[in-house]
Amino acid sequence: MLRAIGLAAAAALLAGCTVFGIRSGTEEPPYRELARLAGGVEVRAYEPRLYAEATAPADASSPRNAAFRKLFRYITGANRTQAEIAMTIPVETDDPAAAGEEIAMTAPVETAQGDGAMSMRFFLPADMTLETAPQPTDPAVRIGRLAPQTMAVLRFSGSTRESRVAARKRDLMRAVEAAADWRAAGAPTAYFYDPPWTLPFVKRNEVAVPVERTGAE
Repeated sequence: MLRAIGLAAAAALLAGCTVFGIRSGTEEPPYRELARLAGGVEVRAYEPRLYAEATAPADASSPRNAAFRKLFRYITGANRTQAEIAMTIPVETDDPAAAGEEIAMTAPVETAQGDGAMSMRFFLPADMTLETAPQPTDPAVRIGRLAPQTMAVLRFSGSTRESRVAARKRDLMRAVEAAADWRAAGAPTAYFYDPPWTLPFVKRNEVAVPVERTGAE
């Protein structure tokens, strides 16, 4: 019980003290706006991003929580230099089974689920490289780098329940399908910028999908 309370307290501190939707000193991935589509959809060009990734097996009692704990330990000192790593936002998830869950901190997280297993990513601060990022002591945690991405993004506030996120993803995909110059190049995902205690009407949530220009190849 004390361990769980300590973890929750540390998570709250790392969340940037967000209570009313004010994110204090938390890094976001840099991007450039390329275009605006119908319905307020924004096309963004993201720079390369470094991440820490962990996978929990399907037979874990809660694969999502198990992966989260591995990564949380990594950024709070379970690495070869015992360094604490600053948090960034948003949280990213493309796990439909977990879309209705609330994550108890604001973190750079990407999750994916296959055959019941859960893979999760924390995006690392922009000033880190593959060479300078602290190496994990847990062999289940891996460091990697994403290539530049172009994403169509739709912002919304309020609940992050599965049904609401699914509806916003449908809105996003309709806007991309209607666009003359862009097409989807992958499956939609979701970004969450605030911890669960933030008032719903000021929460920043987004759904996003990789896109490419039509006739680009």
